Amino acid sequence: MSGSLRESVGKKDAKRQRAEGRVPCVLYGGEDQVHFSTEEKAFHKILNSPDTYFINVSIGEKKYRCIMKDIQFHPVSDSILHADFIEFSDDKPITLHIPVKLTGTAPGVIKGGKLVKQFRKLPVEALPGDMPEAIVLNIGKLEILDKILIGQIPQDKFKILERPEKYAVMIQVTRVAATPEELAAEGEEETAEGEGEAAAPAEE
Repeated sequence: MSGSLRESVGKKDAKRQRAEGRVPCVLYGGEDQVHFSTEEKAFHKILNSPDTYFINVSIGEKKYRCIMKDIQFHPVSDSILHADFIEFSDDKPITLHIPVKLTGTAPGVIKGGKLVKQFRKLPVEALPGDMPEAIVLNIGKLEILDKILIGQIPQDKFKILERPEKYAVMIQVTRVAATPEELAAEGEEETAEGEGEAAAPAEE
């Protein structure tokens, strides 16, 4: 991604940049904030992909390795109004929302169960070099009522910033495939999970 330093910072300049098809941006994380603008079309690949990207931003003669932290859209036209980037270094951990991908075919689904994927992405903390491209979960052994908990996911070089008792994926029982015992077990499990969530403190 290539950007140009903004000569002035303010609403008037930002409006002019948008009229020219450019997006006002701010880069944080270094010694000073860097105010720049870039073409709106430069965001298309990032926004139209489920993957998470490290971004190399060239501004003048300098290059920055960063991640996109925030982006604002116009409520009517859906055009991009503003974007914030965070510069990072290899020796400091960063946090990204990493896509969750499933592999395999669950036996429980073949038997009529319903696959429930609780998270599309998960917040992950790691050094840039250890950041996974995706959280890959093998569901090839999941029967009806089986689940994969966050705490069961291997996290050797990264940390998933979600409660370990939450489930990432589950095979729910359906009326068509269920035995009376499975229906009763599901009801008890839902009650227990509901009580646990009610007792837990509210998240920010």
